[in-house]
Amino acid sequence: MSNGLRSRLGWLGGLAVLAFLLFAPLGFHRYGLYILSQWAVMTIAAIGLNLTLGYAGQVSLAQGAFVGVGAYSAAILTTHGWPLGLAILIAIALCFAIGWILGYPALRVQHHYLAFVTLAFSTLAFLVFRNEAWLTGGTDGIDGVPRPVILGISTKPHLAYYYFCLIALALVTLAMLWLVRSPWGRAFVALRENPLRALSLGVDTRRYTLMAFAIGAALGGLAGALYAPLVGLVEPPAFTLALSLNLLMMVIVGGSGYFLGPFLGAMVAVLLPEWLRFLESYYLILYSLLVMGLLIYSPTGLIGILDRYIIRRRTRAASTARAALSASIEGR
Repeated sequence: MSNGLRSRLGWLGGLAVLAFLLFAPLGFHRYGLYILSQWAVMTIAAIGLNLTLGYAGQVSLAQGAFVGVGAYSAAILTTHGWPLGLAILIAIALCFAIGWILGYPALRVQHHYLAFVTLAFSTLAFLVFRNEAWLTGGTDGIDGVPRPVILGISTKPHLAYYYFCLIALALVTLAMLWLVRSPWGRAFVALRENPLRALSLGVDTRRYTLMAFAIGAALGGLAGALYAPLVGLVEPPAFTLALSLNLLMMVIVGGSGYFLGPFLGAMVAVLLPEWLRFLESYYLILYSLLVMGLLIYSPTGLIGILDRYIIRRRTRAASTARAALSASIEGR
């Protein structure tokens, strides 16, 4: 397959997916729109974790906590009359600042030690959500989170809010595409591959480590701020360690360090369980077995399977070309 044909097929596939996301929901019922909106929101959070883990190589079990911080920030502010746009900006800024601070332990510890540090923060955040009733409503949570009115258009209808989440995902995707192709993105990858070599080449590993945590946390906060109006009720059980582990699974199943990994991973984590519900009480068992089988077969995730296929095709094509060249030389 030529590069030109492969590029055209890629564009056609992308347009088909875009057409589905834009037009298929027009015939969906309320629950279907909720699931697709949740996919868009969780993809944003997974994109942030993919930057921290996949590109910069920093282990984090705190992404679910940042989603909670963003959700509670939006819920508290919007229920007191603040516009959602301003609440989103505050949630992003707050999570960016907390993520920057949380990045400092990454300057001293790595791997599973860093995972324990972020796990401690996730536990601390959950305790604040549950126990500080004066701020978060405690175990009752915050109910009645309103949906915004944008340019005179209400997003209270489920279809309208789905498109709002989809536009937010599109903007985050474009921003992340620019970031990973910029010198910052190359510095993040260098930090992941070999921090000492990156430092010897002049990369400020300290600053980029902090930036990886801060930007990833900010995207988690954005996802949380979108999640609050989606569900209308923000309560502590939604932001336990299970959410962080679920987001981690999205990144790993989709393909850690691959740009499209979070999109596919969120699809597996959010949509696949719904597609398997016809199995009734057995659907979670089959879902778990499918995920475990995938990771055993391809530790690099779904994108890794495609990547290996392309590499094998290129290897075979190169071998065929070398054999043909050798035969032509011998024929002379």
